[in-house]
Amino acid sequence: MRTVCIKIESFCLESKGCFDAQGMEKKMLMTVIGILILCIWLFVIPIWVGELFVGADRLAGRLPFRLINGQLCLWGGFQLLCVPLVLAQKDYRFLVRLFLAYTVVLLLGATVLFLRRRKRPALYVVREHSFKERKVETAAWILFWVLLLFQLVQAVVMTYADGDDAYYVAVSSITENAGTMYRKLPYTGGTTELDARHGLAPFPIWIAFLASMSGIRTVSVAHVAVPVALIAMTYGIFYLIGEKLFAKRRECVPVFLIFTQLLVLFGDTSFYTVENFMIARSRQGKAALGSIIIPALFLLLLLLLEKIQEKEKIPPGFWVLLGAAMTAACLCSTMGALLVCMLMGITGICAAVCFRKWSVLLPMGCCCIPCVGFAVLYLLL
Repeated sequence: MRTVCIKIESFCLESKGCFDAQGMEKKMLMTVIGILILCIWLFVIPIWVGELFVGADRLAGRLPFRLINGQLCLWGGFQLLCVPLVLAQKDYRFLVRLFLAYTVVLLLGATVLFLRRRKRPALYVVREHSFKERKVETAAWILFWVLLLFQLVQAVVMTYADGDDAYYVAVSSITENAGTMYRKLPYTGGTTELDARHGLAPFPIWIAFLASMSGIRTVSVAHVAVPVALIAMTYGIFYLIGEKLFAKRRECVPVFLIFTQLLVLFGDTSFYTVENFMIARSRQGKAALGSIIIPALFLLLLLLLEKIQEKEKIPPGFWVLLGAAMTAACLCSTMGALLVCMLMGITGICAAVCFRKWSVLLPMGCCCIPCVGFAVLYLLL
């Protein structure tokens, strides 16, 4: 009898170990699938949506430009869909379905434009370099990628929590689990009145959306996936800026990026510097505003002034992209509406005075309409 009991106990332990192994394998498989889904939402879908704006400029065919343009368009649409639902106190699941439909429409439109343009020639020409120039440029690019990889690893491995995480990451977690948006206290989880002030900049809801789509915990998405994607986007923008500044000396572009990386790596002189937000607090909307939205607007306005100077026709897609970037600034922070409107206004006045083109003020003013609307809501609420 004792022998039988021992065999039964051994069988139970082995079965438990087998079930645990199967559970671990299933968990690992789900994690891998979640990571792939995050890569699709953070890179593949924005790049494909960016096909909508390939005709906006000669640089728009570049992969970084397509990634940034597509993400700005997605962020702008998410802001326009999310804020009214937050103020109306609608369910989060309804927002998910609505944003999925919006994304599908953008993907279909991008696919149609891609099929119409696939036989057209490239919009930019690659200049040939001498052997010595290629050698120096290759070495600089290798150093840039090494430094970028180091920053991405540090952003993930050495991530830490700060005071704002107690609010913003908690909002994302509550939204995903409870299905409510800004109607629960993030510090205690208790029910409260609608937090309309923070609801006007629902960047944490976007993080909750990524977690819902991937099945990965919200905290992991906020501390691991989002920093990697946003830091990569930041250097993509500076790469495009370097392409414009050094159009005739493209071998200087990686050197420009390396100096930018050095400023980031040694720029943590204060808790509130842009460099600190970019590396250590990438999951927060203020970091996306300072590191991505505002530099992207500088790039777009630089392209706009260049088109005005060369008396080129400005395509409608360019204005749509500029308006999407302005709206995306409101998603990241409520103060983004004021900052980007000031930037747009100053640029518009300079363009009108310097190039005697006062007609440009009307479309630039139209791009500011969403920001003005959210600013008015902020004052009223």
